[in-house]
Amino acid sequence: MASKVSCLYVLTVICWASALWYLSITRPTSSYTGHRQFNSISIARKNVSFGNIRTRPINPHSFDFLINEPNKCEKSVPFLVILISTTHKEFDARQAIRETWGDENNFKGIKIATLFLLGKNADPVLNQMVEQESQIFHDIIVEDFIDSYHNLTLKTLMGMRWVATFCSKAKYVMKTDSDIFVNMDNLIYKLLKPNTKPRRRYFTGYVINGGPIRDVRSKWYMPRDLYPDSNYPPFCSGTGYIFSADVAELIYKTSLHTRLLHLEDVYVGLCLRKLGIHPFQNSGFNHWKMAYSLCRYRRVITVHQITPEEMHRIWNDMSSKKHLRC
Repeated sequence: MASKVSCLYVLTVICWASALWYLSITRPTSSYTGHRQFNSISIARKNVSFGNIRTRPINPHSFDFLINEPNKCEKSVPFLVILISTTHKEFDARQAIRETWGDENNFKGIKIATLFLLGKNADPVLNQMVEQESQIFHDIIVEDFIDSYHNLTLKTLMGMRWVATFCSKAKYVMKTDSDIFVNMDNLIYKLLKPNTKPRRRYFTGYVINGGPIRDVRSKWYMPRDLYPDSNYPPFCSGTGYIFSADVAELIYKTSLHTRLLHLEDVYVGLCLRKLGIHPFQNSGFNHWKMAYSLCRYRRVITVHQITPEEMHRIWNDMSSKKHLRC
């Protein structure tokens, strides 16, 4: 079985390299307008329903799963589900995570389920490559919205929907990005503590208190017609946050009646405010780049802007030097 997976992995890498070389030469870079995607949602299709929704949704998340792993939690209930936002071309990042901190077999006796979140790409070659990757690793879920920066909110809501539908008995969920290094020892044993009673209505990460940026040149520009208020509710940086699994369904249900915003972390904060859930500040979550040192990385939970090569190097160094004291 191991040799078969190895061969399939090698073939996948070769196919990815060929496809990306071809695309870089022959295909222009695609761009999307997220607000139009939000407004084009059709309410005709709906393959999952939840009870206790008594009014017509203003934001029906009516997308179909193009790739799904509905049985991932059937054999045993995960202690932690990790949802990783990624894009089609980031195969190297996904593979680095699979081989380092995202390996589901890192902790004996603690079930972890790792999933990569994607929309669909305008390029059928990339969609086909992701489908082949999914057949090998069975850790990818895709819905039929366009994968773009302005649709990151839809991607996170897909993850919430998946947990609520297929893995609702899990204890905790982490949402993060594919350029994040996660110190799993700190996350599992110092923050979540498997031997303690699971929390409910729990949400933590790097809490931001801020307001909308009105400069149209900014990546985080927020038009007044979308969000007229001068302040955002407290929200956790989308680079990495943790919540109890019951919150996934609560956020998903609330999103059905909450006007969509393209800033994913801000939008989740809006849903939390409606739910009366206050995110807790945790200094272990870093949403910036941090130079590597063994002692420094032992104190944190997340670090941002880590390349696949750095991920392997950091993981190998920390794993081989667990006996050293700082």
